[in-house]
Amino acid sequence: MRRAGLSALALLGALLCAAPGTASAGTEVTVLYAGSLVSLMERAVGPAFDRASGDHFRGYAGGSQLLANEIAAHLRRADVFLSAAPAVNARLMGPRHGKRIGAYLQFARSPLVIGYNPHSRFAPLWRSQPWYRVLRQPGLRLGRTDPKLDPKGRLTIVLLRRAATYYHEPGLARRVLGAPENPGQVLPEEALIGRLQSGQLDAGFFYSTETAAADIPSIRLPPAITPQARYTIAILRDAPHPRAAAAFVAFVLGPEGRQLLRAHGLSVERPVLSGDAAALPAVLRPLLTDGPPP
Repeated sequence: MRRAGLSALALLGALLCAAPGTASAGTEVTVLYAGSLVSLMERAVGPAFDRASGDHFRGYAGGSQLLANEIAAHLRRADVFLSAAPAVNARLMGPRHGKRIGAYLQFARSPLVIGYNPHSRFAPLWRSQPWYRVLRQPGLRLGRTDPKLDPKGRLTIVLLRRAATYYHEPGLARRVLGAPENPGQVLPEEALIGRLQSGQLDAGFFYSTETAAADIPSIRLPPAITPQARYTIAILRDAPHPRAAAAFVAFVLGPEGRQLLRAHGLSVERPVLSGDAAALPAVLRPLLTDGPPP
């Protein structure tokens, strides 16, 4: 096993042994996470962490900005926060925002793609027409997230505006999306997959990790115009269970966690720290020097 893998395993073991009484009692770790990670968290990381640690994962999904708003307003208390955009964390850092986060780690990426229902009457068109023309088909039911509450919704608008220039299609974003908050398209992030699979939508904008996990056919877009989710993880300053929170972060960024991330379509990166290094638990700092390679 590589040195990085050994370091991460040793780190997780140290965390689990740090407070034996607490660990054996099975601490419940509350994790707020971007809705695009539902399958990864609930079906893979959560159960695997429970088995490895003896603690208990308790997750809640939502749009990253919405969750950040609720944390800032003290409407939700949790141990760990995973977002799909580093900028979201700024809402929780510094005296102005109550210093809810002191530091965070960026650890993975996932490009924006178009997922489509293979049983839709529009499905054959994806193989015969440019994607931006398929999206303009009359009657096509398109789903996306709220650009004010979720980074994916904002990146969808960025993508269509870039595509308008790239393909020489003026007004493409307006013709495909309508108003930025078009109520005929905007849905909660955690509902998009289900709406597509049930046939209520013909297509939608997703991250590649979502379509890979749900086995949804997707259209990859030109790299020159494709924005990406950049996933971050942070321990909240007032985490009720800081030891278990650090153990969860170590698991996600350790060998087994990285394997699960890749299996769910994420591009794993060496963890990069933003914020106050002193706010990162000392036991996690080896991840920055001995952490996993890209």
